[in-house]
Amino acid sequence: MRIGISVATALQAPDARTGARWAVERAAAAREAGLDSLFVGDHHSTRPMLYYQNVPLLGRMLAEWSGAPAGALFLLPLWHPVLLAELIATTAALHDDRFIMQCAVGPDDNQFPALGVNVKHRPSRFEESLDIMRRLWAGDTVSSEGRWTFENARIMPDPPEGVEVWIGAVASQALDRAARLGDGWLAAPGLTPEGAAAQSAEYHERRQAHGHANPGIVAIRRDIYVGESDAEAEETTRAVLEAGHRGFDRSAMAIGSPETVAAEFRALGEAGYTDVIVRNLMPTQEHALASIGRLAEVRASLA
Repeated sequence: MRIGISVATALQAPDARTGARWAVERAAAAREAGLDSLFVGDHHSTRPMLYYQNVPLLGRMLAEWSGAPAGALFLLPLWHPVLLAELIATTAALHDDRFIMQCAVGPDDNQFPALGVNVKHRPSRFEESLDIMRRLWAGDTVSSEGRWTFENARIMPDPPEGVEVWIGAVASQALDRAARLGDGWLAAPGLTPEGAAAQSAEYHERRQAHGHANPGIVAIRRDIYVGESDAEAEETTRAVLEAGHRGFDRSAMAIGSPETVAAEFRALGEAGYTDVIVRNLMPTQEHALASIGRLAEVRASLA
């Protein structure tokens, strides 16, 4: 079981520079804890929420991170594939390890009209974009007359080690797409342990049905707080949980001492997951850094 982190880029910070500093400090803390991967997310048109765009922020974070994979989540239907292929290839060249593109079709929300994209075109735009980008990274000259119209696109630099693709999916049709097209699957953070086990089994079945000899990466996001003890963790997170954090069931979050959190991650491993990608449950910088630091103890317990 590997433990990675998706560093929050939606922050309750007093100002823009403080929030950016917090994100960089969290990346450095993840390196110190020996975590196995580093990611940032993707969202658009977020005002009044403070949100940092993933490519420039990740570029800065890479100065604090080395020797392990890094990447970002992209809602592919919202990005021009030639531009995104160039951005990812450049960012991959700045890093000394594998680059992982997490990607998804995205939710039916305000992001699509804000960027002038028909939400009904999400699946077709996703598949076309992924195909175009993979061809560009392979050095091909690419033209398109589909959802995007362009001629004779070529990019440089080539990604030094290729780009690994993890596809986020929840619904059965999307799980099938992830099994068919991805190098890995990224499960939703709101899944209960029972739901996580059921979706893992479905993904493994679809992966085999598409003729893949192994499941590849099977990752799940988890909102967590690793406390000094179970009692301290419950007390620290009480207000956030009572406010209904993201509408998640309590069992979908990992809260407790390093031993308690390790036990929950171990159960996910038994359900077929290879990676847990953690997100900070607590918005305050003090608690976020402390929780990240204690993940070193979680990793030791799992090992």
